[in-house]
Amino acid sequence: MNRMIFKTPLLALALLALAACSTLQPRGTAEAVVEVSPLAQQAEAAREQALQAETEWGFQGRVAVSKGRNGGSGRIDWQQRAGQYRIQLSAPVTRQSWRLSGGAGAGGRLEGLEGGPREGADAQQLLWEATGWEIPVDQLPDWVRGLVAVDAAAPDQVQRDADGRPRRIHQRGWDIRFMDWFPATADQPALPRRLEAVSGDAKVRLIVDSWGAQ
Repeated sequence: MNRMIFKTPLLALALLALAACSTLQPRGTAEAVVEVSPLAQQAEAAREQALQAETEWGFQGRVAVSKGRNGGSGRIDWQQRAGQYRIQLSAPVTRQSWRLSGGAGAGGRLEGLEGGPREGADAQQLLWEATGWEIPVDQLPDWVRGLVAVDAAAPDQVQRDADGRPRRIHQRGWDIRFMDWFPATADQPALPRRLEAVSGDAKVRLIVDSWGAQ
């Protein structure tokens, strides 16, 4: 099976850069319980409602993915239209790229592979079989915006910061931690800037450079 693996030095540099700018506590360290005021709870409910009502959105940034010995990193462009996503990932140094399009329960199509595009009923499984990467693409549209995934099982745990925003979500076997946020503006609610999702030996680290559909 051909797997598209981005070169290890690039992945190592990306992981080091992401780790250096992360304020994530070491795993296993007890996290202080934060009291969220009623006003902050109301503000967070309004943020979540505004984001859930938005059907067209996107972001551009950098991503590093690892699963055992398989891994890669590069630029990511995510465009969302209702329940359908189009994800473009490219590594300028190696000139490798692929595009995944699909949606929750709607299957997926992966382009940019040797031998031509591949299609499957499960986009996450399709991505795993073709690249060796485990990325929860059907839940990420919610998680990447700092929301509990609505089309998945109820979360096992949600920890919040003083502003009521999630700082950690444990759902569907994934541990998602939010390390930094873009502040709210007149045009946009607060949105994550840096986050990490981990499930076993699978890890996805993301830095968002900008939010906005294209």
